[in-house]
Amino acid sequence: MKARDVFGYSFSAIRLRKLRAGLTTLGVVIGIAAIVALLSITQGLQNTITGQLQQGLATDTLIVTPGAGAFGGTQTGGGGFGGGLGGSESDFKLFVNDTQIINGLSPDNITGSIAVIQRSGNITSDVSNRSTTIVGVDFAEYGKIYSSTFVAENGEIPETPDNNTVVIGKRVTDPRLNGTTLFNVGDDVMILWTNSSVRPPKTENYTARVSAVLNEVGGFAFGGPSDNSIYIPISQAQSFFSTDECSTIIVKLVNSEKATIDAVTKGIEKSAEFGGEVSVISSTAVVELLQSIFSLISLFLVGIAAISLLVAGIGIMNIMIVSLIERTREIGILKALGMKSRAVLSIFLGESIIIGFIGAILGIVLGWGLANIVAILFSGGGPFAGIGGGQGAGAGAGLRITPVLTPLVFLGAFAFGIGVSVIFALYPAWRASKLKPVEALRYE
Repeated sequence: MKARDVFGYSFSAIRLRKLRAGLTTLGVVIGIAAIVALLSITQGLQNTITGQLQQGLATDTLIVTPGAGAFGGTQTGGGGFGGGLGGSESDFKLFVNDTQIINGLSPDNITGSIAVIQRSGNITSDVSNRSTTIVGVDFAEYGKIYSSTFVAENGEIPETPDNNTVVIGKRVTDPRLNGTTLFNVGDDVMILWTNSSVRPPKTENYTARVSAVLNEVGGFAFGGPSDNSIYIPISQAQSFFSTDECSTIIVKLVNSEKATIDAVTKGIEKSAEFGGEVSVISSTAVVELLQSIFSLISLFLVGIAAISLLVAGIGIMNIMIVSLIERTREIGILKALGMKSRAVLSIFLGESIIIGFIGAILGIVLGWGLANIVAILFSGGGPFAGIGGGQGAGAGAGLRITPVLTPLVFLGAFAFGIGVSVIFALYPAWRASKLKPVEALRYE
């Protein structure tokens, strides 16, 4: 039989059993829809977070934190996670003046470095009180490193600020980004933090004037500017927090090439001055790690969704066996009229291909629709965007997730739907093809 005749006969058989075929197809639709929806949302979330991270990252920077690498030993090849981001516990401390040591380690590859002092605190005015992160930096150098994000939307960021100057992130003054501002340029505000190193703990405070409000960064802070932080001069931070100890040191490189990153990373981590007690993290390593994590998540989600497809496949096998029993006499007549076993096999496989094809198409459409609905509900501005939020929701509350249906996911879902249908139909189709005409005609 020609392929056209085979599929025509198969389609006619499906039409005669619409309800049964519909329920069988529904299993494929649900499995494919789950795969497409989960992978589209995951890919969209990955693109969103990676893009926002890259907004807040400078690829030609390294971040030095106290504490050895989280995975034991030193981390090379662009730096590993350590110190404040998962490094081992250590009494080693970084100080503001350590920037001079780092600058001297590889003067050909390093253009400069700045120290960052960071504490949790509050910013208050006559009308509002907000929890925030107080960050002490050199405004001029910090602005050079993060020239695209440490930018004022209102006011001006002075290169040589006085000690009473404060620059605030967008979400500190406008937490819901709806135009309702809590702190404006020129306002006098009080900055507070609790000194828990003394007994009883003491609340320190001083009055500062808002010189600028930053543009919305929209990303997740990793060394760079954050929408949920306020910035004060490094000299004021040293005085206010009564310490020269810094949280991190940001190192500016001459370029973002891997060879440069590796050389400086190795030089800092193996430096005798630091004694292997620091970790060096590169921005590119953060993005690469994030991408690998999302890849694992995607595989995990595909595995979960594939279970529903396997269930659908078992349903297809069951339906095909039932169909075989019901159509035994029909198959006997066809074979008695001269139809070959190969043609009978093709007819049954043709039915499975049609079911898989229709199920895959409907599943892809349904999955894409579900992905967009979920993205709207949980993206910034959606009714569920603030779940688990509060003030800590921060940048996460402003996520705009755009589902992405890649050609690989589209073709993979399509092939998977048809493949599962055909695989689970092989046994019933083989049994049908092996029926002997005489025995089939005697069957009641």
